[in-house]
Amino acid sequence: MSGGVGERWLEGAYAGSLWLWPLRPLEALYRRVIARRARAYAEGRRQAWRAPVPVVVVGNITLGGTGKSPLVAWLARHLGEAGWRPGILSRGYGGRADRYPLRVEADTPASACGDEPRMLADQTGVPVVVDPDRPRGARRLLEEGCDILLADDGLQHLPLGRDLELVVVDGHRGLGNRHCLPAGPLREPAERLETVDAVLVNGEPRDATLADHYRMTLAPAGWRPLGGGERRAVAPAPFVEPVHAVAGIGRPARFFETLEGLGIAHWTHPFADHHRFTAEDLAFADGRPRVMTAKDAVKCRGLDADDAWVLEVEAVPDPDFVAWLDARLATL
Repeated sequence: MSGGVGERWLEGAYAGSLWLWPLRPLEALYRRVIARRARAYAEGRRQAWRAPVPVVVVGNITLGGTGKSPLVAWLARHLGEAGWRPGILSRGYGGRADRYPLRVEADTPASACGDEPRMLADQTGVPVVVDPDRPRGARRLLEEGCDILLADDGLQHLPLGRDLELVVVDGHRGLGNRHCLPAGPLREPAERLETVDAVLVNGEPRDATLADHYRMTLAPAGWRPLGGGERRAVAPAPFVEPVHAVAGIGRPARFFETLEGLGIAHWTHPFADHHRFTAEDLAFADGRPRVMTAKDAVKCRGLDADDAWVLEVEAVPDPDFVAWLDARLATL
């Protein structure tokens, strides 16, 4: 699907549009396929590779952005402060490397590794490895001396064994119409949430069934120039308003809502998730400042950086979740 068609389908899936009903027979087939695959691993007919160190999977059961990458960054920092040597494993969606596994270095472009691995490497400083073959990528992280692995978006990648499964759900969108692909936004049935170790809801949940799970928020941490430089305070903003706000993430509206919360006047320019930005995407005739997310910024390196700013955000999980996590980590 093209970006426009894909976006309309996704919004319809979350809104429960009636035009998706004819796709429900295909949903039934999809459910059977994923259930058969899960049984094959559960019954031992397929073997998952188990790492000799703990593996924490952070994923989601819905399509579209939920805020899991900021949580992965928080986990990497939290584990490092606790004395662990974490490494991050990613599929590298949107990137194309000449060979795998790919260790994300300081000069690795997002076009090779993907935008999220590039961002996570920049934000955390821990080893980040990209590989569609997750067990192979995990072995590369072991060579780096990592003693705990964080699998970003690895919930459905069953060939890699795991010790903890954490799922992030967007509180605004929830589970949409609660149907699986292609009749809805779910990668797995909603009942899958009952089998994971913890569910974190990003933001205030609109779905009452999500109210009993842990909460997390994404808090603005500061502004930095796109071309490089020190982070500035969130307020006062280091630019003159109004600004052009560009966002090519899973739910661009989240970024725009954050700007509204900061009281920053802006024009919105949404793009498809993982959009590959060009100079034309950032060129506005009025010459006003441009602002963007950290995920988009890694794809805009080398483009016109004059008066362009990046809003850094950090995940802030509930203290109850932090206490639960620390207790579980002590048992691994």
